[in-house]
Amino acid sequence: MRSRFPSRAAARLSGLTDRAGRLAGRLRPRATGTTAERALDLVLGAALLALAAPAVAAAALVLTVRRTPGGAWDRRPRAGLGGRVFTLRTLRTRRFRLDVLSRLPHVVRGDLALVGPAPLTPGDPRSTGPRARRWRRELRPGLTGLAQVRARSGLPWDDPALLDQHYAEHHGVVLDLAILAEAARDCLRTALPAPRRTKAHLSDTDHRPPGCSGVD
Repeated sequence: MRSRFPSRAAARLSGLTDRAGRLAGRLRPRATGTTAERALDLVLGAALLALAAPAVAAAALVLTVRRTPGGAWDRRPRAGLGGRVFTLRTLRTRRFRLDVLSRLPHVVRGDLALVGPAPLTPGDPRSTGPRARRWRRELRPGLTGLAQVRARSGLPWDDPALLDQHYAEHHGVVLDLAILAEAARDCLRTALPAPRRTKAHLSDTDHRPPGCSGVD
């Protein structure tokens, strides 16, 4: 009489393989991105969070005491890496860019990167269009980004969608550091009285391919 053990073991192994494959498929988008970029997010993000936490906490307390409409924190759903939806918490103030700094816990947790495309609402056409879907899902949205630091340059080709695509095609630690430095300079220009404005030098080239006027 032939034993049924080998066939049962094979069936269990096949089922385990299928489950592992499905799990890997779900986890793969979250693992996208270089280790160096994620290390930069963790190290620099945690350091900035430690420095900004007292000011953010004080501002949140003031907004709570003043009974700001909607509360001290704004909560909105956003699509993250791999299309995963998370709730983005932002302090309801623009003073000293505390609204941006209040998002640093999301960087440490991995919902956001320090640098990346702007976080979009779930179902936004910019993340579901046929040409944008792949790279939008493969990048974490950012605390700041190329589109944000170039928004005031006045150059005609600095369309946010084009800049986000340009970043997606060239992202790396060096570009991230350049964007963060530019964002810090913008913050200082805003905070200091009568600042001396300088021209941005991240990239003054036209990012559009020949004959292209925009991105879906």
